[in-house]
Amino acid sequence: MARTYAEAVRNGTAAASKLLRRLDWQARLEAEPGAVDIFAIIADLDLPLMLRPLKGLLGAFLKVPTPGILVTTQRPLSIQRFTAAHELGHCLLDHEPSLDDEDQILRRAPRAQDAHTGFQETEADAFAVALMMPKWLILAHCARQGWRVSHLEQADNVYQLSVRIGASYEATVWTLERYGLLNAGCRAALLRTQPRALKVSLLEDFTPSSYHGDVWLLTEKDRGGRIDGSRNDLFVIKLPELGAAGYLWDFDTLVESGFSIVRDSRLSVDGEGIGGPNTRRVLAAPDEDAHGLLHLEQRRPWTSAAPLSTLTVPFDLTGPEESGLSRAERRQRLAAA
Repeated sequence: MARTYAEAVRNGTAAASKLLRRLDWQARLEAEPGAVDIFAIIADLDLPLMLRPLKGLLGAFLKVPTPGILVTTQRPLSIQRFTAAHELGHCLLDHEPSLDDEDQILRRAPRAQDAHTGFQETEADAFAVALMMPKWLILAHCARQGWRVSHLEQADNVYQLSVRIGASYEATVWTLERYGLLNAGCRAALLRTQPRALKVSLLEDFTPSSYHGDVWLLTEKDRGGRIDGSRNDLFVIKLPELGAAGYLWDFDTLVESGFSIVRDSRLSVDGEGIGGPNTRRVLAAPDEDAHGLLHLEQRRPWTSAAPLSTLTVPFDLTGPEESGLSRAERRQRLAAA
């Protein structure tokens, strides 16, 4: 039981870091940056987890008749992930049973009564942050995208970081400040920007049926990473194209992978030049429960020569988690059958 808020943060952070090392997630995600799969970790630990439409709760940690976790189905995947990580923290830190609503899981400051419970909610929150958003993972994504610390003062970059690590925009902003990558002024400015406004800007003249999903901006810098998202996400793919030399991006393979092309356009890189390079901009939406390999090639369509460039990214867009067992546990059971 922690005696102070600072001790609780240290305990939760240390426990999450130890678990990530034990399961070798750092080596895995530094080689192929994506999101920490919280549900896969829980399945690997053989800890019972069920997803249910919980009324008034985001999640719960129970001890009777056996330790287990409940997570709501009525929130986006990012909130489901954070809730599952929070409840896993309760379990691994040997906390008392906890019924957690938004005030407990999504809060930003300790409350007076926390001291009476050994700051267990603070410990669980610190565990969840360190498990989902370790600093090394944030730095790995920044390195791949070419973002320096100053780039994290821009809301569009922070939003794209948040979708890649599988966290909410707000949680990502607060975590960047915790790691000293933002000051309080930048954090406040970023929080004044709403994710919906960033989505509208990326989608330009396209209006989706809802803005519940995320909008990913994919470029050549995403080569070698992975996409972990939801079935209602949208994708803006921007790639340089040497059309004047006959090289075109083939998006037929994108359709074969389980995407529908909503918009397809070309933007001139040099507005005054003729025959110069273009930027191919495609807006794509995944089909229901799409997962597999996104593979694109820029080639001359009339030859069988090797492509000029390629973009290959594995993806899983089968979230959010639905009622019953998690996707990770279902796949684990199918593999063992």
